[in-house]
Amino acid sequence: MFGQLLLGVAGNSGVRRLVTGSSLSRPVVARFVAGDDVDAATGAVRDLTRDGIAVTLDRLGEDITAPEQADETVAGYSELLDRLAAEGLATGNEISIKLSALGQGLGPDGPRRATERARTLVERAHAHGVDVTVDMEDHTRVEDTLETVRALRADFPRTGCVLQAMLRRTEGDARDLAHAGSRVRLVKGAYNEPPEVAYPAKADVDKAYVRCLKTLLDGGAYPMIATHDLRIVALAEELLAGKPAGSAEFQMLYGIRAGEQKRLAAQHAVRVYVPYGTDWYGYFSRRLAERPANLAFFARSLVAG
Repeated sequence: MFGQLLLGVAGNSGVRRLVTGSSLSRPVVARFVAGDDVDAATGAVRDLTRDGIAVTLDRLGEDITAPEQADETVAGYSELLDRLAAEGLATGNEISIKLSALGQGLGPDGPRRATERARTLVERAHAHGVDVTVDMEDHTRVEDTLETVRALRADFPRTGCVLQAMLRRTEGDARDLAHAGSRVRLVKGAYNEPPEVAYPAKADVDKAYVRCLKTLLDGGAYPMIATHDLRIVALAEELLAGKPAGSAEFQMLYGIRAGEQKRLAAQHAVRVYVPYGTDWYGYFSRRLAERPANLAFFARSLVAG
């Protein structure tokens, strides 16, 4: 409830201007965002690689308003992919793409054009040995996003998909995606959703998460267990104890639970979601809403400043 309230406030244009325009925000944002450009992103990759941790890189930006912005997103990711390859950082790593940043919401033809742009990036990533996961956004875009994933997987079956346990429909989607070779990042969900489509209570979201995880594992999929909830991490480790090595991986966000990331990496595959870029407000506000501790950290930092 608190998180959804905060997301509602964060959507206010005045709040957005206040936060993004404050010089006090940037040091706090730096905890969750690797930096503004490709140099910062590749630096974060090098640091995490030294700790035996893989990455998925997100060039921040969503809900664009013009096709030219979508083309800029493609160009930006292409630059990143070429840099990863040039620096020997491609193999085993990944990019995460948001279809809203590729023009999914730009008119009736938006979903088709976004799929075309996504295919361009998947082809380039595949040529460099980099995987791609298609991020999931709010509930109004789920069906179009799943359709894009199905189209991409026809030629690139390793294309990853994201499912949000908070959505009531997700258990059915998990059953559909629970097959061999299906890479699925399972998250709780961080969007402000109405109770008609999403579980409002955290306990119900947690239970749904575990049910979806079991469905994916039992169906032979490759779950990417994206959570900072230590209870779910422990339960997932118990479930994986009876599975062959390489059956799943853990994922966490850049700047959160770094110690736990290293602990897990000693026994499991671990990937860190590394965002970079200047359009950080939407991502940052969702991180604050996920955990009151993040908001307290932000508030203390502003006061200290």
